[in-house]
Amino acid sequence: MIEIKDLNKKFGDHQVLEGLNLEIDTGESMVIIGRSGCGKSVLLKHIIGIMRPDSGSVVIDGTDITGMRSRDLDKLRMDFGMLFQGAALFDSLSVLENVGFRLMEYTDMSLEEIKKRVAECLEMVGLYGVEHLKPAELSGGMKKRVGLARAISMSPKIILFDEPTTGVDPIMGDIINELIRYLHDKLKVTSITVTHDMKSAYKIADRIAMLYDKHIIEVGTPEEIKNSESGIVRQFITGAAEGPITKR
Repeated sequence: MIEIKDLNKKFGDHQVLEGLNLEIDTGESMVIIGRSGCGKSVLLKHIIGIMRPDSGSVVIDGTDITGMRSRDLDKLRMDFGMLFQGAALFDSLSVLENVGFRLMEYTDMSLEEIKKRVAECLEMVGLYGVEHLKPAELSGGMKKRVGLARAISMSPKIILFDEPTTGVDPIMGDIINELIRYLHDKLKVTSITVTHDMKSAYKIADRIAMLYDKHIIEVGTPEEIKNSESGIVRQFITGAAEGPITKR
């Protein structure tokens, strides 16, 4: 489904991605782990075509998107759904309008058809009768679930998740993890999640890729990553500090 080849991206003098390679199979749940600021979200933006690399390619379903015209990219993005880190809901719109936003903008569906589809998507994430509420009236976990409902509203082939459990308590985080896995299996989509939360990674991944020092250093199943022989991978997944803590 997705093949990333020798991807390079620099901002000014700061090299963020360098010679990055990764393949993601159709129908797979791939989780990309790595420390905060290591370039995970930048990689995600390249996959959806929001950013263009300095060199290298991103091939989606046989098509290299790196040289695509904006109009063609817009069409391609119809196959994507995305849950942003902060849910990214429109504050002035109701839940109905937020979840149905793309349906209203890009389809010929009637209002009644949109309402029905929105209700179906909300039900899939465990929300009922909230269509009239505004984001300010929702808890953090509810906002995430509304964002998730919006991500699946157009029946995408690929769903991207950017730090999906950030900003919610551990119990709600686990509910979000369960929902991501449930929707992946139910909708038969290809899922790509970036996170530094290993509990999330183990729960939702078919395979895990570790991003470190600008490129992918290891890819494996959750069990293979747990038993990795790489000191860098082991240090990250156990949360160990890099060296002895200095007393002050």
